[in-house]
Amino acid sequence: MAERLTIIDFVERYTRKYPNHVYLREKPADSWKEITFSQTREETYRIAAGLMALGVEKGDKIALLSEGRAMWVLAELGAMYAGAVDVPLSVNLGEGQDLIFRITHSEAKWVLVSGYQLAKIRKIMGDCPAIRKVIVFDDYAFDYETLEENEIRMSEVQKMGDEFLKTNRADLEERYHSVGPDDYANISYTSGTTADPKGILLTHRNYTANVEQGSSVINIPENSVMLIILPLDHCFAHVAGMYTLMLYGASLAFVPPGKTPMATLRNIPMAIKETRPHVMLSVPALSNNFKKNIENGIKAKGPFVQKLYNMALNNAIKYNKEYYNRGGILNCWRKPLMALFDKLIFKNVRESFGGRMLFFVGGGALLDINLQKYFCAIGMPVFQGYGLSEATPIICANSTGHAIFGSSGRIVKPMDCIICDSEGKEVPIGEKGEIVVRGENVMAGYWKNPKATADTVVDGWLHTGDMGYICPFDTDYLYVVGRFKSLLISADGEKYSPEGFEDNLTAVSKYINQVVLHNNQDPYTMVLVVPDKDALREYAKSKGADPATDEGKKVMLSKIQDEINSYKKGGAHAGLFPERWLPSAVVVCEEPYTIANKMMNSTNKIVRGKVEEHYADRIAYSYTPEGKDLYNPKNMAALS
Repeated sequence: MAERLTIIDFVERYTRKYPNHVYLREKPADSWKEITFSQTREETYRIAAGLMALGVEKGDKIALLSEGRAMWVLAELGAMYAGAVDVPLSVNLGEGQDLIFRITHSEAKWVLVSGYQLAKIRKIMGDCPAIRKVIVFDDYAFDYETLEENEIRMSEVQKMGDEFLKTNRADLEERYHSVGPDDYANISYTSGTTADPKGILLTHRNYTANVEQGSSVINIPENSVMLIILPLDHCFAHVAGMYTLMLYGASLAFVPPGKTPMATLRNIPMAIKETRPHVMLSVPALSNNFKKNIENGIKAKGPFVQKLYNMALNNAIKYNKEYYNRGGILNCWRKPLMALFDKLIFKNVRESFGGRMLFFVGGGALLDINLQKYFCAIGMPVFQGYGLSEATPIICANSTGHAIFGSSGRIVKPMDCIICDSEGKEVPIGEKGEIVVRGENVMAGYWKNPKATADTVVDGWLHTGDMGYICPFDTDYLYVVGRFKSLLISADGEKYSPEGFEDNLTAVSKYINQVVLHNNQDPYTMVLVVPDKDALREYAKSKGADPATDEGKKVMLSKIQDEINSYKKGGAHAGLFPERWLPSAVVVCEEPYTIANKMMNSTNKIVRGKVEEHYADRIAYSYTPEGKDLYNPKNMAALS
């Protein structure tokens, strides 16, 4: 039987195994700072001791609100060593009810916060009376000069820890040895697709088990560098980032944070260039942005380079096929061409990513198969994985040497995975149904929500709510095809999952940024489209039309329709999706789906219900004769 390690056991083991390896890298000012594995352990002791000196008791809840940085990792580990339960919070949350709910619902008594996020906490303190102390990571000023009465700097907590360790080290050791594998490590809140997000209870063993499971399908070379772009509040960044890198003796580099999430994103190119990562965690939106940036760079080099690039891309895609079946006798002649094109073209592309990139680990949503083929062709594969927070989160993943493009990868071991119908009965291999899993990675439940727990975990089996099927020709692989319970329903009762079309359209079209397909027992399917107005205006101009005129707007609308029609008979993407579910009406949205307007959640996933609620009038209009007309006044106005 496998050891049931706590996170503390895990940290003790691997910080002692790789004491001099660099674990954390960050750039707080003008140069990069490195923290070794042994230094990580010692700083964790200091913080844990300081928290105990402050009065933190075993089982206390400690909320953590910060950008990704070394102190996040150190503070979270310190909280766990002090026996506390971490409540990680997204920096995308505002200072309103979303933040208040999570802090009060979790019963947090303490808050760990970065200087950039302190203003949010100050604004809601009156609504969070249980908070005893706010611990501020930074010594230097942001938008404040002095700390308030209930605030203390982390540097002071560390000094308190130093004093505590001089005389009470045994108390710290007793505290962290008292933490068991079934004790809660954190309460990880869902992304907020409902009014009251659920607090997912993840234990120490949930995490260490999922790290072990993850290592059955993917590994990272010792001493490699992972640049982490995704926020640390999600368990994906914990397992695939923090703990997996610790397991392999690798290091975690952070993008220097800015005052806003957008400012942090602008620091990504610099961080890539300077850290030269071997691995990055990615999501489809980032992958799409990387692809667009690469193509813009190629285009800027002129038509000859662009033609060579397209030839190289076409050759590599045809050779690699779906990865598992790459090469073959009929394609052997392509291999020397790949080597030549790689030297002439793709090597330079990879240099813009630091020149050492081995692969991306992709998650968060379904990744278009053409995007997977694209990155593999240029020598930096994006390996699709799948999971959810309730599974801590990894359920399956593709990896180097073991991938089927279009699938979500090999199912981790040891873990049971079956596919069930709407009545909870297992279906044959190859048939679609709900993905249901059982293993040590399955959450302990939802905090203070026994009904939701009982509905989601039945006899140890986690019902994911996602639709998928087991690969018929290799049962190690799982295909995820959409949400099991968020289906389109036609007037005759037939059901269909919309995510495949939505993800594919935004991946292949440079004129469409966001898509939501809709049919709720209606006569036909319609689609809500957020256009790339700049790209459409350039297109209109190329056709000799002024984008500001009605004529120009009709050209732009026709282009949107052409992109959708490419999935119909005779189109470039015909046959990918059933024609009966392709949209018969188009709504051009006046504003994009964002976190600010609640149409995206804090993990940048579109919240379908919020979009449909916001555009309810436009949806109803699309089912009228006037609204079904592509060139209706509301679509025309939306392009202004």
